[in-house]
Amino acid sequence: MEEIKNIIESLLFVAEAPLNLDHFKKAIPEAETWAIKDAIQTLKKEYESRNGGFFIHEVAGGYQFRTKPDYKEWIRRMFQPKPPKLSKPSMETLAIIAYRQPVLRSEIEHIRGVNSGNSIRLLLERKLVRVLGRREIPGRPLVYATTNKFLETFDLKDLKDLPSLKEIGDLENNSPKPRQQEMVFQDSDDENENDGIGDTDDDSATDGENNSHGVNDHEGESDTPGNNLDNNT
Repeated sequence: MEEIKNIIESLLFVAEAPLNLDHFKKAIPEAETWAIKDAIQTLKKEYESRNGGFFIHEVAGGYQFRTKPDYKEWIRRMFQPKPPKLSKPSMETLAIIAYRQPVLRSEIEHIRGVNSGNSIRLLLERKLVRVLGRREIPGRPLVYATTNKFLETFDLKDLKDLPSLKEIGDLENNSPKPRQQEMVFQDSDDENENDGIGDTDDDSATDGENNSHGVNDHEGESDTPGNNLDNNT
């Protein structure tokens, strides 16, 4: 038991992303699942009782070492990390995918009322969304969903932890609007996304510039907002 616990602690220390039971079983095939679970819980309690600068956090369906928020000021002095940036159009697109997944690009554009190809491309590049496959309808359009990186970024154990629309409404009604510098995801100066309603894309690049993620004409969806909704939904 002690050796399993030390192995798990070592794996968590070197891992760049949360590790789940499958990861631990792959690394320690001789260990029983119950023994791995017990070792993880023992480690969590040890770090909690130690009351140090970091702890084991359950997120994105796995476990990860994280520093305590109490010490973020000193961490920022040392490393000066740049906060991840997403523009308002990209955040809108991400929210629609999170709550409506699996979802088509045409469905996203029907809700937003604007071409969203490059917002999807940006989210794919940030590994916040992924392509699940293609829907078996005319044109076989791509289907999008969120990733484990999305869960990790927003500190969610799984999609069930997403706040309900009622909870979001209550939060907006009871909380003052945050200042721009307090938002985790700020508008990006280099994205130049257009939040207006129109026929142009909402990002600075065109759909044809980056084909690696499939958010272009070849996925069987029109670049004009809403034109192919009847065909694909």
